[in-house]
Amino acid sequence: MLWWRERENNPGMTILESDRKAERLAVLIDADNAQPTIVEGLLAEIAKYGTASVKRIYGDWTTPSLKGWKEVLLEHSIQPMQQFGYTKGKNSTDSAMIIDAMDLLYSSNFDGFCIVSSDSDFTRLASRIREAGLTVYGFGEKKTPIPFVSACDKFIRTEVLRAGAEESGDTSIKQVPTSKLKQDTKLINLLRGAIDASSDEDGWAQLGTVGSNVAKQSPDFDARNYGYSKLKTLVNAMQLFEVKEQSFGAGQPKSIYIREKRKK
Repeated sequence: MLWWRERENNPGMTILESDRKAERLAVLIDADNAQPTIVEGLLAEIAKYGTASVKRIYGDWTTPSLKGWKEVLLEHSIQPMQQFGYTKGKNSTDSAMIIDAMDLLYSSNFDGFCIVSSDSDFTRLASRIREAGLTVYGFGEKKTPIPFVSACDKFIRTEVLRAGAEESGDTSIKQVPTSKLKQDTKLINLLRGAIDASSDEDGWAQLGTVGSNVAKQSPDFDARNYGYSKLKTLVNAMQLFEVKEQSFGAGQPKSIYIREKRKK
């Protein structure tokens, strides 16, 4: 079901294949824990994984703090769901969002859910949806608690989605320099392990498969978090791996392969 990583890194995946695997998605947004500046980037990102068949946002729309959201809902056809706060200091929005999510899950009309929040209260919801065999895409800020991140199949940091964060395919997040990438033990070990798990006798592994393996171990892995638009550009910047492109016939798209640089 997690075809998105392979499609991102494997130019050989045809349009027909990706269309066949398109998912019907339910998008649920926690207005209290998300910013309206992410909307355009959010919907563009979701479109990579499937069709947003349902788009709902939850909050108490009588409060001034949600004024910024009101200005973008109509433009993007996002349905506001009103939930008054029953007790001061208590958030009843989460409960309403969870109840709606379960209703949508039991309808059996969807292939996956997009949960937009930086709140760990949705950890069990994400786990329950995955137990039903559906894909969960989480969207939240860097501060999002690890339990919620780990409960998702894929987690995207909203910092890379904010208005103006992407221009002409290049993220405005400052690129991590090669010197620091070489010192990032977690990143290096993730890539090495993913390569070992799928490499041939010569050590070469298809980049799309490597990306998929990394995402399974670390749902929030994303080259954009390091300031690079694609996994290939991130790998090249690290200068620790060899990258090659290979075509299997005239007119066929090239596949990208990676292996660790061998000591001379």
